[in-house]
Amino acid sequence: MVQVRSAYDCDVLVIGGGIVGLSTAYAVTRAAPGTRVTVLEKEQGPARHQTGRNSGVIHSGVYYRPGSLKARYAVRGAAEMVKFCAEYDIPHAVTGKLIVATEKAELPRLHALVQRGRENGIPVRELGPAQIIEAEPEVRGLAAIHVGTTGVCDYGAVARQLGEASGADIRYGADVVRIDRRPDLGAAVRTADGTIVRGRVLVNCAGLHCDETARLAGDDPEMRIVPFRGEYFTLARPELVRGLVYPVPDPAFPFLGVHLTRGIDGSVHVGPNAVPALAREGYGWGVVRPRELAATLSWPGSWRIARRHWRYGAGELRRSVSKAAFTEAVRRLLPAVTPDDLLPAAAGVRAQAVLRDGTLVDDFLIKEGPRTVHVLNAPSPAATASLPIGREVARRALAALAAS
Repeated sequence: MVQVRSAYDCDVLVIGGGIVGLSTAYAVTRAAPGTRVTVLEKEQGPARHQTGRNSGVIHSGVYYRPGSLKARYAVRGAAEMVKFCAEYDIPHAVTGKLIVATEKAELPRLHALVQRGRENGIPVRELGPAQIIEAEPEVRGLAAIHVGTTGVCDYGAVARQLGEASGADIRYGADVVRIDRRPDLGAAVRTADGTIVRGRVLVNCAGLHCDETARLAGDDPEMRIVPFRGEYFTLARPELVRGLVYPVPDPAFPFLGVHLTRGIDGSVHVGPNAVPALAREGYGWGVVRPRELAATLSWPGSWRIARRHWRYGAGELRRSVSKAAFTEAVRRLLPAVTPDDLLPAAAGVRAQAVLRDGTLVDDFLIKEGPRTVHVLNAPSPAATASLPIGREVARRALAALAAS
């Protein structure tokens, strides 16, 4: 039986009101004016999780494997994000950043980043110790690179503007509890308050809950979100740091290490570390959700990560429970810092996709099911890359719409 258009509440139904979901709504209505889009967000406003709890950095794309979605979308997205912020008068600044090697063992990795940046089309300048001090008087290192296209912005404001400019029907406090998807009809979604919303095509941008949402829709995502909490401090003496200062990252991990970020408001964020969270939204050690924790522990990939990377994890845990250890990590870059300089700040949780064999999914991951598009891995630099990601997800959703 063929249903008429009026049987649907919308053409594209997006689950998730973070920056990726709202960018998707924005891209759909830009590419196909008149397409009806509804966004369901369980919180009472946009950008309450990954989008609104990061350090606000517009990433250049220097870290990411050439040709990967992260590399292509971050480079393109950084330029587009600056333009978007300027167009809508959203606070932002292109500050550049330093990536600093503090040990000889890090120098080969730093030089590899120079090459990777050039392969990704990013201007990178190499600095010696004297030039590091000239750029950042309190920072010490053996060598550094300066990446000029890095910046900062207010991603919460970006998300709100994307939602407003999309013209979508955005419903907050709409927690999705059931999905009835039928390949010949589309999807009917029920929220916790009993409301049913019908769409011809479903888009899953549920972030920390994207794997669960995929299963609700009847698809096997073949991965599991394993949440990692990033703990931050605010620098009591922000004058110690002029801009953005990063360590040389370990290529074996998708985390960038403890870094220093002067935000758009002038405050300096220090962090994050990366420790396992005991809930999908576990922003502190006291937040434990047994069902979610059991789901993480029952996933074979979680144990394989633990066995493979226990030394790295032990260091992160030590910095989580010991302010002295965290300070020690910061002092590698900023010797003048003291424990009293570090004031607790809001934590974030990274939605990291992990495969059954323990592989940390390194790139953005977008999959499709019948009349459905799932965004299954979109941690940092997804905020930077949100405009290109949104266009790609919108392209797939509109193709599914046209085929329906």
